[in-house]
Amino acid sequence: MAGIETLFTNAKLADGSLKDIGVAGGRIVAIEPAGTTPRTSATVDIAGALLVPAFVEGHIHLDTSFYGDKWIPHKACTSGFDVHERVAFQAQNMAQAAPMDERARKQLELCVANGSLQMRSHVMVDGSVGLKSLETILKIREEYRGIIDIQLVAFPQNGILKSPGTPELLDEAIALGADLVGGLDPASFDRDLQGHLDVVFGVAEKHGVGVDIHLHDFGSLGAFTVEEICARTAALGMEGKVAISHAYGLGDLDPDSARRIGAKIAKAGVSIMTNAPGDHVFPPVALLRGEGVTVFSGSDNIRDSWWPYGDGDMLSRAMMISYRSGFYTDEELTTAFDVVTTAGAKALDLEGYGIALGAKADFVTLAAEHVPEAVVAVPKPRRVFKEGRLVAENGAVVR
Repeated sequence: MAGIETLFTNAKLADGSLKDIGVAGGRIVAIEPAGTTPRTSATVDIAGALLVPAFVEGHIHLDTSFYGDKWIPHKACTSGFDVHERVAFQAQNMAQAAPMDERARKQLELCVANGSLQMRSHVMVDGSVGLKSLETILKIREEYRGIIDIQLVAFPQNGILKSPGTPELLDEAIALGADLVGGLDPASFDRDLQGHLDVVFGVAEKHGVGVDIHLHDFGSLGAFTVEEICARTAALGMEGKVAISHAYGLGDLDPDSARRIGAKIAKAGVSIMTNAPGDHVFPPVALLRGEGVTVFSGSDNIRDSWWPYGDGDMLSRAMMISYRSGFYTDEELTTAFDVVTTAGAKALDLEGYGIALGAKADFVTLAAEHVPEAVVAVPKPRRVFKEGRLVAENGAVVR
């Protein structure tokens, strides 16, 4: 077939069919039954492995991970989970960590090797660090351009109103190259829900960018904050451009209440990110999806001051979501896979995602018969292709 630069043969798609996939200019230009497409000088035999779209790492912190650095023992909060205390621990640990660029590279390569080629990373921007962390991660993003696509969120880890100069820094961060504005527990951290949201949505509206707010608050406070964010989103016509990360409070609600607020979230076009953390309630994935909410996922912290876990593998995260949600049927397991792939692409507003004509040739091969088995087995090794070019194999980035 004319125009094909690289031909991927014998690729098993999610529907079980074997296909030949033609790629040109980094895009999929042909999907034909296996063996029906003339081979090119650049032919890659997938050999019947399952071929799926690259994973979407929808929430991570490239600036604060200690992956690949010396082991830093976890410090427990003195009296239950406390965001203020965890932030203080993080500041102490960061002071003795390896240079940020070294740690960020190691974490990035871990994610790419596991098959994530689209990422959203939150980066600290507040009065405690200024723009230094963002400047470092912007350089790393440029260094890895062509290997992984990265969105950056200007994240006020130490609050907005409590951290002098942060509103102005968030504005500067977008001008510098950050893609979205972040926030952190507006009611419990800054203790001024409306004032906090005024800054976040004000900067977003000024620059025409999206919003992604950390919300750890439990119970009715968390649920009320979700409703307020949805109201702001709708009032400003920002449907599809706002995400709430964690939203633990949604996991505290009874099913009827969760459905009612889920309908509001869906109507406002707000996405919900969960990583199904081990010691907290988390949003009810199936229930929210049933109401039309886009639920996506991310590793969040990888071996940092918040917890010592994390493997940078979004397929492993899909398994965790399934396990903690009580997903057992093939349909439910496929739902969890969607959370780390297609739903993530929708939440991040990615163009050209998926295994389809015209889509970017960003895909991963898995040793599994089908998607449900992949979610349960989390198979390795994998081959990872960015725009049709091999970028990782056998657990390592290929240069």
